[in-house]
Amino acid sequence: MSEITSLISALKKALKQQGKTYRDVAQLLGLSESSVKRIFTSGDLSLKRLDKLCGWLGITITGLSVAAEAQQPTLSQLTIEQEQELVVDPIMLLVASCVLNQWQFAEIISYYNITEPQCVSKLAALDRLGVIELLPGNRIKLRVAPNFRWQTNGPIQQFFQNSVEREFFNSNFAREDEQFIVLNGTLSAASSQIFQKRMRKLASEFNELSKADLALPLNERHGTTAVIAVRQWHFALFEQYRA
Repeated sequence: MSEITSLISALKKALKQQGKTYRDVAQLLGLSESSVKRIFTSGDLSLKRLDKLCGWLGITITGLSVAAEAQQPTLSQLTIEQEQELVVDPIMLLVASCVLNQWQFAEIISYYNITEPQCVSKLAALDRLGVIELLPGNRIKLRVAPNFRWQTNGPIQQFFQNSVEREFFNSNFAREDEQFIVLNGTLSAASSQIFQKRMRKLASEFNELSKADLALPLNERHGTTAVIAVRQWHFALFEQYRA
Protein backbone atom coordinates (compact mmCIF):
# COMPACT_ATOMS: atom_id res chain seq x y z
CA MET A 1 0.00 0.00 0.00
CA SER A 2 1.44 3.39 -1.04
CA GLU A 3 1.88 6.19 1.48
CA ILE A 4 -0.84 8.39 -0.07
CA THR A 5 -3.24 5.42 -0.17
CA SER A 6 -2.53 4.77 3.51
CA LEU A 7 -3.13 8.44 4.37
CA ILE A 8 -6.45 8.52 2.50
CA SER A 9 -7.54 5.29 4.18
CA ALA A 10 -6.78 6.83 7.59
CA LEU A 11 -8.56 10.04 6.52
CA LYS A 12 -11.68 8.08 5.56
CA LYS A 13 -11.64 6.38 8.95
CA ALA A 14 -11.33 9.74 10.72
CA LEU A 15 -14.28 11.11 8.71
CA LYS A 16 -16.40 8.09 9.61
CA GLN A 17 -15.49 8.34 13.31
CA GLN A 18 -16.62 11.97 13.35
CA GLY A 19 -19.78 11.34 11.33
CA LYS A 20 -18.56 13.38 8.35
CA THR A 21 -19.67 12.60 4.78
CA TYR A 22 -18.29 13.25 1.30
CA ARG A 23 -20.93 15.95 1.01
CA ASP A 24 -19.46 17.68 4.08
CA VAL A 25 -15.99 17.44 2.56
CA ALA A 26 -17.28 18.83 -0.75
CA GLN A 27 -18.78 21.86 1.00
CA LEU A 28 -15.52 22.46 2.90
CA LEU A 29 -13.34 22.27 -0.23
CA GLY A 30 -15.80 23.98 -2.55
CA LEU A 31 -16.07 20.96 -4.83
CA SER A 32 -18.81 18.68 -6.06
CA GLU A 33 -19.43 15.46 -4.19
CA SER A 34 -18.42 13.46 -7.28
CA SER A 35 -15.10 15.35 -7.41
CA VAL A 36 -14.41 14.46 -3.78
CA LYS A 37 -15.16 10.80 -4.47
CA ARG A 38 -12.81 10.91 -7.47
CA ILE A 39 -10.03 12.48 -5.36
CA PHE A 40 -10.40 9.84 -2.65
CA THR A 41 -10.39 7.06 -5.24
CA SER A 42 -7.46 8.31 -7.32
CA GLY A 43 -5.37 9.55 -4.41
CA ASP A 44 -4.92 12.91 -6.15
CA LEU A 45 -5.15 14.92 -2.91
CA SER A 46 -2.97 18.02 -2.68
CA LEU A 47 -1.03 18.84 0.49
CA LYS A 48 -3.03 22.08 0.82
CA ARG A 49 -6.35 20.23 0.79
CA LEU A 50 -5.01 17.54 3.10
CA ASP A 51 -3.90 20.20 5.59
CA LYS A 52 -7.32 21.88 5.40
CA LEU A 53 -9.12 18.59 6.00
CA CYS A 54 -6.89 17.71 8.95
CA GLY A 55 -7.49 21.12 10.52
CA TRP A 56 -11.23 20.69 10.05
CA LEU A 57 -11.09 17.27 11.73
CA GLY A 58 -8.92 18.58 14.57
CA ILE A 59 -5.91 16.40 13.77
CA THR A 60 -2.45 17.10 12.39
CA ILE A 61 -0.93 15.58 9.25
CA THR A 62 1.64 13.94 11.52
CA GLY A 63 -1.15 12.44 13.61
CA LEU A 64 -2.84 11.20 10.45
CA SER A 65 0.46 9.63 9.32
CA VAL A 66 0.76 7.80 12.65
CA ALA A 67 -2.81 6.53 12.28
CA ALA A 68 -2.08 5.43 8.71
CA GLU A 69 1.02 3.55 9.85
CA ALA A 70 -0.97 1.79 12.58
CA GLN A 71 -3.43 0.52 9.94
CA GLN A 72 -0.69 -1.07 7.84
CA PRO A 73 -0.61 -4.90 8.04
CA THR A 74 2.52 -6.25 9.69
CA LEU A 75 4.25 -9.61 9.54
CA SER A 76 4.51 -11.67 12.72
CA GLN A 77 6.21 -14.76 11.27
CA LEU A 78 7.60 -16.20 8.05
CA THR A 79 6.65 -19.63 6.78
CA ILE A 80 9.09 -22.55 6.96
CA GLU A 81 9.63 -22.24 3.19
CA GLN A 82 10.35 -18.51 3.45
CA GLU A 83 12.84 -19.03 6.27
CA GLN A 84 14.54 -21.71 4.19
CA GLU A 85 14.81 -19.19 1.36
CA LEU A 86 16.83 -16.95 3.69
CA VAL A 87 19.04 -19.71 5.06
CA VAL A 88 20.22 -20.93 1.64
CA ASP A 89 21.15 -17.40 0.53
CA PRO A 90 23.85 -15.92 2.83
CA ILE A 91 23.67 -12.44 1.30
CA MET A 92 19.89 -12.33 1.63
CA LEU A 93 20.16 -13.52 5.23
CA LEU A 94 22.74 -10.81 5.90
CA VAL A 95 20.55 -8.10 4.37
CA ALA A 96 17.52 -9.41 6.27
CA SER A 97 19.47 -9.24 9.52
CA CYS A 98 20.45 -5.64 8.74
CA VAL A 99 16.93 -4.45 7.92
CA LEU A 100 15.50 -6.17 11.00
CA ASN A 101 17.98 -4.03 12.93
CA GLN A 102 16.67 -1.01 10.97
CA TRP A 103 19.77 -0.35 8.88
CA GLN A 104 19.23 1.77 5.79
CA PHE A 105 20.42 1.03 2.26
CA ALA A 106 23.50 3.30 2.37
CA GLU A 107 24.61 1.78 5.68
CA ILE A 108 24.39 -1.78 4.35
CA ILE A 109 26.42 -1.21 1.19
CA SER A 110 28.99 0.95 2.98
CA TYR A 111 29.58 -1.54 5.81
CA TYR A 112 29.52 -4.76 3.78
CA ASN A 113 31.10 -5.73 0.47
CA ILE A 114 27.75 -5.89 -1.31
CA THR A 115 27.09 -4.09 -4.59
CA GLU A 116 24.10 -1.78 -5.00
CA PRO A 117 22.39 -4.12 -7.52
CA GLN A 118 22.91 -7.10 -5.16
CA CYS A 119 21.45 -5.19 -2.24
CA VAL A 120 18.47 -3.91 -4.25
CA SER A 121 17.78 -7.46 -5.47
CA LYS A 122 17.76 -8.85 -1.91
CA LEU A 123 15.64 -5.96 -0.63
CA ALA A 124 13.13 -6.60 -3.43
CA ALA A 125 12.96 -10.25 -2.36
CA LEU A 126 12.36 -9.19 1.26
CA ASP A 127 9.64 -6.84 0.01
CA ARG A 128 7.92 -9.81 -1.67
CA LEU A 129 8.14 -11.75 1.60
CA GLY A 130 6.47 -8.85 3.43
CA VAL A 131 9.44 -8.19 5.70
CA ILE A 132 9.91 -4.65 4.33
CA GLU A 133 8.40 -2.18 1.93
CA LEU A 134 11.01 -0.98 -0.54
CA LEU A 135 10.25 2.68 -1.24
CA PRO A 136 11.55 5.01 -3.98
CA GLY A 137 15.20 5.93 -3.58
CA ASN A 138 15.86 2.53 -1.98
CA ARG A 139 14.35 3.71 1.29
CA ILE A 140 13.35 0.85 3.57
CA LYS A 141 10.23 0.61 5.71
CA LEU A 142 10.23 -2.33 8.11
CA ARG A 143 6.91 -4.23 7.98
CA VAL A 144 7.31 -6.73 10.82
CA ALA A 145 5.14 -6.70 13.94
CA PRO A 146 6.63 -5.96 17.39
CA ASN A 147 6.03 -9.62 18.27
CA PHE A 148 7.79 -10.93 15.13
CA ARG A 149 9.56 -14.21 15.80
CA TRP A 150 11.19 -17.03 13.89
CA GLN A 151 9.53 -20.43 13.54
CA THR A 152 10.10 -22.69 16.55
CA ASN A 153 12.74 -25.23 15.49
CA GLY A 154 12.49 -23.76 12.00
CA PRO A 155 15.33 -23.20 9.51
CA ILE A 156 16.52 -19.93 11.10
CA GLN A 157 16.53 -21.33 14.64
CA GLN A 158 18.31 -24.48 13.47
CA PHE A 159 20.84 -22.39 11.56
CA PHE A 160 21.53 -20.37 14.70
CA GLN A 161 21.92 -23.45 16.88
CA ASN A 162 24.10 -25.32 14.39
CA SER A 163 26.29 -22.51 13.08
CA VAL A 164 26.02 -19.30 15.08
CA GLU A 165 25.69 -20.53 18.65
CA ARG A 166 29.10 -22.23 18.72
CA GLU A 167 30.83 -19.12 17.38
CA PHE A 168 28.95 -16.82 19.75
CA PHE A 169 30.00 -18.71 22.86
CA ASN A 170 33.61 -19.03 21.70
CA SER A 171 34.67 -16.25 24.07
CA ASN A 172 35.82 -15.86 27.66
CA PHE A 173 33.42 -12.89 28.02
CA ALA A 174 36.13 -10.83 29.74
CA ARG A 175 35.73 -7.56 27.82
CA GLU A 176 33.85 -4.59 29.25
CA ASP A 177 31.10 -4.96 26.65
CA GLU A 178 30.58 -8.67 27.41
CA GLN A 179 28.72 -10.46 30.17
CA PHE A 180 28.04 -14.13 30.78
CA ILE A 181 25.86 -15.30 33.65
CA VAL A 182 24.72 -18.85 34.32
CA LEU A 183 22.02 -19.35 36.94
CA ASN A 184 20.94 -22.66 38.39
CA GLY A 185 18.29 -23.36 40.97
CA THR A 186 14.85 -24.84 41.54
CA LEU A 187 11.73 -22.83 40.67
CA SER A 188 8.02 -23.54 40.96
CA ALA A 189 5.86 -23.16 37.87
CA ALA A 190 4.58 -19.82 39.18
CA SER A 191 8.08 -18.49 39.85
CA SER A 192 9.20 -19.62 36.42
CA GLN A 193 6.38 -17.60 34.81
CA ILE A 194 7.36 -14.51 36.82
CA PHE A 195 10.99 -14.88 35.75
CA GLN A 196 10.00 -15.35 32.09
CA LYS A 197 7.90 -12.17 32.26
CA ARG A 198 10.94 -10.26 33.52
CA MET A 199 13.03 -11.76 30.72
CA ARG A 200 10.54 -10.43 28.17
CA LYS A 201 10.71 -7.02 29.84
CA LEU A 202 14.51 -7.08 29.62
CA ALA A 203 14.29 -8.03 25.94
CA SER A 204 11.91 -5.10 25.39
CA GLU A 205 14.38 -2.74 27.07
CA PHE A 206 17.16 -4.02 24.80
CA ASN A 207 14.99 -3.25 21.76
CA GLU A 208 14.16 0.24 23.06
CA LEU A 209 17.86 1.03 23.57
CA SER A 210 18.64 -0.27 20.09
CA LYS A 211 15.93 1.95 18.55
CA ALA A 212 17.14 5.00 20.50
CA ASP A 213 20.70 4.45 19.24
CA LEU A 214 19.56 4.50 15.61
CA ALA A 215 20.02 8.27 15.77
CA LEU A 216 23.78 7.74 16.22
CA PRO A 217 26.22 7.37 13.30
CA LEU A 218 26.85 3.79 12.22
CA ASN A 219 30.47 3.90 13.45
CA GLU A 220 29.20 4.55 16.99
CA ARG A 221 26.89 1.50 16.96
CA HIS A 222 28.24 -2.01 17.31
CA GLY A 223 26.60 -5.33 16.50
CA THR A 224 25.49 -6.72 19.85
CA THR A 225 23.76 -10.02 20.55
CA ALA A 226 22.04 -11.04 23.76
CA VAL A 227 20.84 -14.58 24.36
CA ILE A 228 18.21 -14.96 27.06
CA ALA A 229 16.90 -18.45 27.73
CA VAL A 230 15.40 -20.52 30.50
CA ARG A 231 14.19 -24.13 30.62
CA GLN A 232 13.68 -27.03 32.98
CA TRP A 233 16.88 -28.99 32.51
CA HIS A 234 19.14 -31.46 34.28
CA PHE A 235 22.77 -31.94 33.32
CA ALA A 236 23.04 -35.38 31.70
CA LEU A 237 26.20 -36.20 33.65
CA PHE A 238 24.32 -35.71 36.92
CA GLU A 239 21.06 -37.19 35.70
CA GLN A 240 22.58 -40.67 35.52
CA TYR A 241 22.84 -40.62 39.34
CA ARG A 242 19.23 -39.58 39.88
CA ALA A 243 17.28 -41.92 42.21
